[in-house]
Amino acid sequence: MEELSCKLKKIKEKCKERFKPAVMEIEQRLSEKDRKRIVVAIDGKCGSGKTTLGLYLQGRFDCNLFHMDDFFLQNHQRTAARSEEAGGNVDYERFKAEVLEPLLSGGTVRYRSFNCITRVIDREWEVPPKRLNIVEGSYSQHPYFGNPYDLCIFLDIDDLSQIENIRNRNGEEKLKLFQREWIPKENRYFNEFKIKEKSLVIHWN
Repeated sequence: MEELSCKLKKIKEKCKERFKPAVMEIEQRLSEKDRKRIVVAIDGKCGSGKTTLGLYLQGRFDCNLFHMDDFFLQNHQRTAARSEEAGGNVDYERFKAEVLEPLLSGGTVRYRSFNCITRVIDREWEVPPKRLNIVEGSYSQHPYFGNPYDLCIFLDIDDLSQIENIRNRNGEEKLKLFQREWIPKENRYFNEFKIKEKSLVIHWN
């Protein structure tokens, strides 16, 4: 138990140091009293720590946290034409309608979440408005959304560390799927829409 507690403490300290630039940028925006609402996007490579950063910020600030994983395509949306789009494998239309539009208007957000295992929408959520709102996940900066964010963050990671993280998290078989499909799709989206270039970049270390 003592060894586990020590390990968790080290992880927390590492996160604190790594995510310090994001915290400082958010604190700066929170100090600006004329900002009634602050919306932050966390995009970046799979296995780079986007969800970890989102949860870390939620634990530090009084904020809402939305996950792009809740908006992957349902089976009937997975058409050949959609597959050809850069960033097309996320339901950006539904995310904009159910989350971004009510969020930016200051109202309660009511959205439905997609189950990545069953590939169906299986839950509904009601999220009251808060001043700080975090959107984490790949494709959170899709150009379909326009320019709704007060801060854009990109989590970067070297290729070897990315593969090792995915292997540890998802297993060897799922890693092959990531290498064959998800990583190339993400990289195309990052490159085509210059996502990294428009963001505060935080590197894996």
